[in-house]
Amino acid sequence: MRQGAQGSAETGAPWAAVGRAGSGVPSGSGVPAAPARVPQQAGAVRGEHTHSEPPLPVVPRARPVVQRASVRGQILDALRAALVAGDLRPGEVYSAPVLGERFGVSATPVREAMQQLALEGAVEVVPNRGFRVVERGVRELAELAEVRALIEVPVMLRLARTVPVERWAELRPLAEATVRAASSGCRATYAESDRGFHRAVLSLSGNEQLVQIAEDLHRRAQWPLVGGGPGMRGRADLVADAHEHTALLDALVARDLDVVRALVGEHFAGAAAAG
Repeated sequence: MRQGAQGSAETGAPWAAVGRAGSGVPSGSGVPAAPARVPQQAGAVRGEHTHSEPPLPVVPRARPVVQRASVRGQILDALRAALVAGDLRPGEVYSAPVLGERFGVSATPVREAMQQLALEGAVEVVPNRGFRVVERGVRELAELAEVRALIEVPVMLRLARTVPVERWAELRPLAEATVRAASSGCRATYAESDRGFHRAVLSLSGNEQLVQIAEDLHRRAQWPLVGGGPGMRGRADLVADAHEHTALLDALVARDLDVVRALVGEHFAGAAAAG
C-alpha cells in the first residue's frame, strides 16, 4: 500500500458517519450557530401593559456533545485491524491527513490513535511525514511466543485444577466463534476473536493486570512481519489454529494438565513458526 491509496474501501466504509473535516459533528446534525430567539409577545409589540404576563424564559437549544474520545477509539480499532490485515505494511510511512480522508474524519483523531500505536510499538514517528509501520522479524515473534508461554501456561495449569467444569462450559461459544471467524478467512476478524477467547480464559484468574499484559503481548504477536508472516496466513492455517482452542477447552474440562501444557505450548510455537 502506498501513501494516498491505503487499504481497501471496505475498511473505511464504517467511518462515513463519523463526520468530515474535523468538525467532530456529523454532517446534517443541524447544530445552531446561536441559541434560538424567542419572539416578543404581541402585547409588548403594541405597547400594551403586560404586567400580569411574565416574559417567557429564553431556553438555549442544547448542542450535541461531541464524543471525540469515541471517535479516536474507533479509529484506533480500525488501524489495529488494518495492521493485522496487512493493509498498513511494515516499513511504509502513512500520514494522518491521508488516513483521515480514508476514514472520513479530520487528521486529529487519526494522529492521536497513531500516537497510541507508537506507544504500543506498532509504529514510529517520522517527523514532518507521519508514522512508519515498524518492521519486525521472525526472532521478535519467537520471543513474544516464549514470553506468552511463560505467562499463560502456569496460569492455565492452575485454572485447570481449580475452575469448575460449568465455568469452562460457558466459554464453549467463544471457542466455537473463533472457528467461524477463521472460516471467514478474514485475518482481522479472527485476530479479534482469538484474543477474545484467550482474554476470557485468563480472566478466570481474577488478575486484571495479568489479563492486560497478556493481551498486549497477544496483540503484538498478531502484527505482520516483513515479507509476510502471520499476516499472510491462509484460511486453512487460521482454521487449524482455531481448532486448538476447542481442544484446549476440552483438556481444561478434563483437567488433563499434560495436554493443557502441550496444547498451549504448541499453540504459541505454531503462531511463531508461521512467521
